[in-house]
Amino acid sequence: MGQWQAGVDVGGTFTDLLFVDEAERRFRVTKVPSTPDDQSRGMMAGIQQSGLVVETLGSIVHGTTVGTNAILERKGVVCGLITTAGFRDVLELGRRTRPFGYGMIGSFEALIPRQLRVEVPERLDARGNVLTPLDEEAVQRAIRFLIAGGAEALVISFLHSYVNPTHEKRAAEIARTLWPNPFISVGSDILREVREFERSTTAAVNGYIQPIMARYLGRLQKELKLARFPSELLIMQGNGGTISGKAAADYAVQTVMSGPAAGALAAARIGQQSGHPNLIGCDMGGTSFDVTLIRAGEPALSAEKDIAYGVPIRVPMIDIHTIGAGGGSIARITKAGILQVGPDSAGANPGPICYGRGGTEPTVTDANLVLGKLDPAALPGVAGGVSIETVRAAIVDKIGRPLGLDAIQAAAAIITVASDHLASAIRLVSIEKGYDPRDFALFPFGGAGPLHAVALARELGVPTVLVPRFPGLTSALGCILADLRHDFVRTLNLPLKSVDPAEVDRLYGEYEAEGRALIEAEGVPITRIETIYEADLLYRGQSHVMRVPVERPFKPQEVLKSLEARYRERFDIELTEMTAVLANLRTASFGRRTRLDFSIFAPPPGGQLADAKQNQRSVHFAGSWLETPVYARDRLPVGAKIVGPAIVAQLDTTILIDPGATAAVDRLGNLVITVGAAPANGRSA
Repeated sequence: MGQWQAGVDVGGTFTDLLFVDEAERRFRVTKVPSTPDDQSRGMMAGIQQSGLVVETLGSIVHGTTVGTNAILERKGVVCGLITTAGFRDVLELGRRTRPFGYGMIGSFEALIPRQLRVEVPERLDARGNVLTPLDEEAVQRAIRFLIAGGAEALVISFLHSYVNPTHEKRAAEIARTLWPNPFISVGSDILREVREFERSTTAAVNGYIQPIMARYLGRLQKELKLARFPSELLIMQGNGGTISGKAAADYAVQTVMSGPAAGALAAARIGQQSGHPNLIGCDMGGTSFDVTLIRAGEPALSAEKDIAYGVPIRVPMIDIHTIGAGGGSIARITKAGILQVGPDSAGANPGPICYGRGGTEPTVTDANLVLGKLDPAALPGVAGGVSIETVRAAIVDKIGRPLGLDAIQAAAAIITVASDHLASAIRLVSIEKGYDPRDFALFPFGGAGPLHAVALARELGVPTVLVPRFPGLTSALGCILADLRHDFVRTLNLPLKSVDPAEVDRLYGEYEAEGRALIEAEGVPITRIETIYEADLLYRGQSHVMRVPVERPFKPQEVLKSLEARYRERFDIELTEMTAVLANLRTASFGRRTRLDFSIFAPPPGGQLADAKQNQRSVHFAGSWLETPVYARDRLPVGAKIVGPAIVAQLDTTILIDPGATAAVDRLGNLVITVGAAPANGRSA
């Protein structure tokens, strides 16, 4: 087995690949255009471009947007649902929410059309007791009806199956004798947790994207096998862990948001080693802007994610807020005469105008180019492109003329509007959740993140910006860092004082054994297996739970103390007279991989700042053109200090150091920018 490990992140515009051989302390990076029609082509092209042979790779971990994009673009397969009589419309009933906060406008369309949702007689009560036996003949009729209706995937979701899955499992047995393919999603296999709407939508999402993921991973694994790849392909999950390619095909819902999760994980690990455990991670690529809050070196986990309106996914995921604002976001004038940037993106093809692939709509990248912040001769993945005059003319035509602005003013307006969107997204995950951004460092990554970081930090009062060695490849790095992970949940809904500790320990033990077996079966080299136990609790009469860590053997009194402490911390109140309810048991099994020392990315000792200077060019800052030196990132020595204005250029991104800011290279090769205040005249002191 080779020593090289590969991390692959497929974005909307570029596919990023990072290869690391920690034993020999060497690495390689590759960035190629994404191939949306088949992401595997871009991935294989990137491996070939790296100069490495597939059979020398010890592991490949892949973050994919296949499933996420299928949901967002409503391009999943035709799917059928078999459910309990009377619950055909659970996917539409949902919760008391609406598409827009103001006004009764907007619409919702379920992932599974109503005509392909079939009810069958069966019923359990909330304790799992059978009220109505399963009508097996009705199940057979429903399956034949859905096959005739053109359904490619089948979802089976019965009421209260989280407490007793017998009816679901029997229906699945019948389905496997009749259904023409293996794409059958069983609700209790996907999620054994109370909340009928969320459980049903999670199963529906799995069925909706499972055939797409299975076909994609099948093609990719076939190509890797032909290339004699010696290991199991690993796929990133939204929870920041990895699973095997086979498991990802079966539990496709676990791969949703896997790319952003990998980036958040890498940000947390880099922050830990560099002395910045509290970070606001900002991933700005070509299509989207993903924000996550990292406290004490750990990204926050959420039990539920609304991937689109009315489509919650109730599986553990890193808590990431996403908006449609990236380098490829299109700027346009609305019918009201207002400049709007995003959420539509030019994507990889045709891309921004400056890519020269036929794009005609001005984007954030085009605006940065016109303002001198990007080098037209060094755009990643772009061969040739178009002249800057062509880009200026398009910005004037589409934006400047309607607003009475010249090319520079219009480009600056595009950046201002885009930056306002980015700042609002950061406030949503920090200020609106009770955290002061001034207590965090900003961690920009993605190809476009470091271009906007200092301006964003100033807007939010953040004092420090930490730019990793390879911002555009941070999500690929996260893939390499990720441990194997399997999550389990089981609903109890019992008063804590009446819970049998031995029964709780038995359930925790079952899931621990199952997690260990899954990790061992994946055959991936790990250092150890760890299991973490948690419990969801609430007070009777409430609807939202609080999660607390649990030690084994299970001690109800200690768990109650944890709940009370968490409640005091969150609400500054004690509810000792109320009944505590143990809602869910949660188990997470980890296959820990070798920890990477990020000093592998640090520049070699010696060297001078002057050796890193490439040239200089005029850059537009706050209404003024300033002569700005351009430095090569790979030649910056440890300890080098740069006074803004300056540009640091590298393969995967461009870093903008605004006037008034200063930057230093730390021992790991990160660029630590002290934001400072913008000088009144736009120039450094």
